[in-house]
Amino acid sequence: MIELIVIRHGATDWTPEHRLQGRRDVELSEDGRAQVAQWTLTRHYARHRWCTSPLLRARQTASLLGAQTVVSEPRIIEMDWGGWEGRTLNEIRTERGADMVADEALGLDLRPPDGESPRDVCERLRPWLEQLGNSEEDWIAVTHKGVIRALLALATCWDMRTKPPVKMRWDCAHEFHVERNGDISLGAANVALAPSASQAHKTHP
Repeated sequence: MIELIVIRHGATDWTPEHRLQGRRDVELSEDGRAQVAQWTLTRHYARHRWCTSPLLRARQTASLLGAQTVVSEPRIIEMDWGGWEGRTLNEIRTERGADMVADEALGLDLRPPDGESPRDVCERLRPWLEQLGNSEEDWIAVTHKGVIRALLALATCWDMRTKPPVKMRWDCAHEFHVERNGDISLGAANVALAPSASQAHKTHP
């Protein structure tokens, strides 16, 4: 079993606007850079290997965290929001009304037009997790909200039709354990990265 620490990238100009960023290669905002500059990782993680989504905001976050050698991993790129990218969920809900209510009730099978579903994200993560589980090395992955939610779904059998089993903070790290066969479990959510992130705050499953 290996330890996988996942971190969401820092804020972009779209983050406070709650826009669906998806595959858009949006860079960190000035506030996002300042945010990540305050994050710290304990010595426990010094020997972990690093990988990131190929998107710029994830690579910038890893660099600001001090990562030296980083593997670019396309399988942890953000969920493809298709025709909804750049928009907010509130905009889409207002426009689509009852149709959007029905789509969101699908949970893992919600699929934006010309995009992918959370279940698709889970499926592309499975071979990556099996590869990690057989690597005999612990990892830190800088990735995206959609990917972290998919990892939580795989770890807890959450179908995304209800509230998540753990409320995850996006300014924290999240610890998962990965077996050789790719099975994943949640070790601890909300591991503080910064003094402002609730000192030593963790949520265990």
